[in-house]
Amino acid sequence: MAIRTMGPSGQCKNEPGAAEAALPELLAPAGGLDQMLAAIAAGADAIYAGLGGFNARVSARGFTDDEFLRGCAVAHAHGVRVYVTLNVFVFDDELADAVALGVHALELGADALIVADAGLVCALRVAIPGVEIHLSTQAGVHSEGAVRLAADELGVERVTTARELTVDEIASLCATGVPIEVFCHGAICIGYSGACEYSALRRARSAMRGDCTQPCRLAYDLVDEAGRSVVSVEGDRLLCPRDYLGIAHLPELVGAGVASLKIEGRMKNPDYVFNVVRVWRRALDMLRDGAWDAAAVSALERELGRSFNRGFTDAYLRGRSGAELMSFERAINQGVRVGRLVAVGHEEVTVELDAAVAAGDTLEIRFYPGADARPDVPKRWPQVPCPVDAAAGERVVVHCKRKVDAGCEVYLIRSAGVLEQTATALERMRAEAEAVAPAARAVEILPFESATTVGDVPEAALAEPAEQGASARTVFAWQLMDTDPYGERDLSDATVVLDEVCRAGDAERARSLMRRAGRVVCRNLGQVAIARELGVAFDVAAPVFCANRATLAWLRGLGAGRVYVPAELLGNDAERVAGLVAESGVLGPVDAGHPELMVCEHCLLTAEGACATDATGQAHCRDCSRRQRTRYLVERDGTRLPVVIDAHGRTRIFLS
Repeated sequence: MAIRTMGPSGQCKNEPGAAEAALPELLAPAGGLDQMLAAIAAGADAIYAGLGGFNARVSARGFTDDEFLRGCAVAHAHGVRVYVTLNVFVFDDELADAVALGVHALELGADALIVADAGLVCALRVAIPGVEIHLSTQAGVHSEGAVRLAADELGVERVTTARELTVDEIASLCATGVPIEVFCHGAICIGYSGACEYSALRRARSAMRGDCTQPCRLAYDLVDEAGRSVVSVEGDRLLCPRDYLGIAHLPELVGAGVASLKIEGRMKNPDYVFNVVRVWRRALDMLRDGAWDAAAVSALERELGRSFNRGFTDAYLRGRSGAELMSFERAINQGVRVGRLVAVGHEEVTVELDAAVAAGDTLEIRFYPGADARPDVPKRWPQVPCPVDAAAGERVVVHCKRKVDAGCEVYLIRSAGVLEQTATALERMRAEAEAVAPAARAVEILPFESATTVGDVPEAALAEPAEQGASARTVFAWQLMDTDPYGERDLSDATVVLDEVCRAGDAERARSLMRRAGRVVCRNLGQVAIARELGVAFDVAAPVFCANRATLAWLRGLGAGRVYVPAELLGNDAERVAGLVAESGVLGPVDAGHPELMVCEHCLLTAEGACATDATGQAHCRDCSRRQRTRYLVERDGTRLPVVIDAHGRTRIFLS
């Protein structure tokens, strides 16, 4: 496969022929200056970072203005682009400040802005002519229709897709001609991006505002109606996914035409950024040079495992979302396997290596005490330093005071070599940053009031279905998959609340519901695109997130009638959205009677054991008897949260 390079925003520098593919941009995270410099040293093509507020990692250290200015100057000297994240949803009283921060970021050297809030996109477009904007994954783009709508109606230059998509789905989005950015490595949110209010509704800290408490990483039980546990897997991290690892699919992703490969990790240390970026750089260079060897993938994956990970999975890219996606056992660093114990002595153990280690590496011995183990046997896995350099096949004697057994697996969880190499690279790059003479640039800002003006709602848009009256009803599409599996029910007197997700396999069903319903509530930009195409009356609700009048104006411009505000806003930010809620046609949460915490592609019932499959090995979620039974997710404090699995196998967790 012939490879060509991409230009800014994912445009191919020279239009490739039919047998050619464009080499995508390698996009690295930076939570501070050291991470940015590490990414540059490791070979990143672009870097994304937060600057001040309004980003989805508010707890990241971030940059001072001088650090960011110098970092951008060094990046540009190396041909590396810089994007600033403004990827949270903003309130009316914040819109001017968010625009000002975008201007400031561009003045300091940013090349583009990553934005989730449609109203903020509109305001930035008006205020900063010519600004390059990338749509964040928080906007929940899963389909071709959503991609085209984002490009045509918001004018974004690039779209970052959901992490749950398969390679084929990604390819279909790339075929729209809109530059597509995909995650290729790092942590996964188990809930669909933009469709999780768990942290907000249970902890009063919003993931949509960059302040997620990560409830998916906590311990839970899954119980039946009588309160009996039904969990059969080892571990209690029932919502904790492994980390995304797409390197084995690199040729497919490049062939699909992705514009950018994005590494997650703005909360990670410089050594993580340096190691992960350099491995991906090596892989891309191999592909470019025609030296790609599938046999080398395991070695690349092993190198990636030397940095923080919760175990790796490529399940989503293969269209899988079962137990293989999950890290049930624990939510912390899993490292990479390097050997096993072959002998145990007095305060020492002998490790037979199947991978190289270095002096100073931190090794973890995975010891599992049996059910009959004494109470004083520690449950925590011992971590010990490696005393010497050693190659695969050699044996190493390691000091260990804890009682363990022969046969235990040994994992490397902290690489001294990676730390040393990162430190060397940083020393060089810091000197370069100190020596650079950065210069801020002028950015013109124009009034953006027009982007926030809310027009009148057309009377037709607010009209009730013709047959509606005393028998008016609201039904949720995911429930209809069981009660109306063949799409035969007359829904002309009903408002159908569509699903939060609209992937390629959901589109035809969404069309059918729109044609039969008296009215529909779209919960995804892809559904909005379909409703506009069909010319049906539609409302909008979260995860199409509306927190300000500028977003409201944009949604009304698309043809939306009513707009339902998310539950978390009325629960935590009622005063800040009072003006928005007072607008004509703005209503409370569409799921007010049964608030939903999150929706997951993963079926939580896989914690009960492997799915039943047919002769071809396929699971049929619609026919699954497990999902007909009452289930609750139980938090540590005993709170029971109702769980429902739909006929697609998607999990919905509701507020108790």
